[in-house]
Amino acid sequence: MRHPLRPVLYALVCAVLMTAGVSCTSTRSDWRTASREPVGLAPDPADVKEAMVQVYGARTIGAKGLFGVHTWVAVKPTDARQWTVYEVVGWRLRWSDSAVAVHSRPPDGRWFGAAPELYAQRRGAGVDELIERIDRAARSYPYGAEYRAWPGPNSNTFTSWIARAVPELELDLPATAIGKDYLGSSIVGAAPSGRGLQLSLAGVFGVAVSGVDGVELNLLGLNFGVSRNGLKLPIVGRVGSGSKADPAEPPPTR
Repeated sequence: MRHPLRPVLYALVCAVLMTAGVSCTSTRSDWRTASREPVGLAPDPADVKEAMVQVYGARTIGAKGLFGVHTWVAVKPTDARQWTVYEVVGWRLRWSDSAVAVHSRPPDGRWFGAAPELYAQRRGAGVDELIERIDRAARSYPYGAEYRAWPGPNSNTFTSWIARAVPELELDLPATAIGKDYLGSSIVGAAPSGRGLQLSLAGVFGVAVSGVDGVELNLLGLNFGVSRNGLKLPIVGRVGSGSKADPAEPPPTR
């Protein structure tokens, strides 16, 4: 039986999200028919020959999307004819011994209806070497046989694992990337961007400080903080954010 306060709570959370410019549509749509179409943030490999890395996130499926995002890393080596996406998908464990997926798909495709946001981008000289390190990090991810939406390990734990291995991405994940602070049995480590320092108790309580992540406080998996990209808040994600792509790079074209 559905709790009588659930519609009220849903409406209140949606009101907060809409104030921040986030839609609640993806939390109520049928995932079987939801759009996976690209939104135009990634260039066509036929038009761009140089190496590229892009990191995306989009609201998750169902009610979880009110609080969190699913993130992934997309790469295109020099002269590659297609993009390769690295991500963790929890339901893969129903038929596979690993939740890690390495496959070809549009990097800027909607995540079951939810439009993705570009968090970081690198392109040009030296990026092929970053792509090799991303691939090694993805294939050495230690939690492939585990998946927990909260507090991790999940898709955001995977993306932050890659970011820690390749700090040149300077990836500043939003507060809604629940699971990014999960360090397994470790208490001390690099912040999710791979820079600075983080103290974390199983991803439930902690603090992170770096020039990329800014200053973050984690309370029960909910992040509060501020970085050069804006204010970080639970549910909302980020307020007042600037561009996440390298400012020296031209914008992607399609």
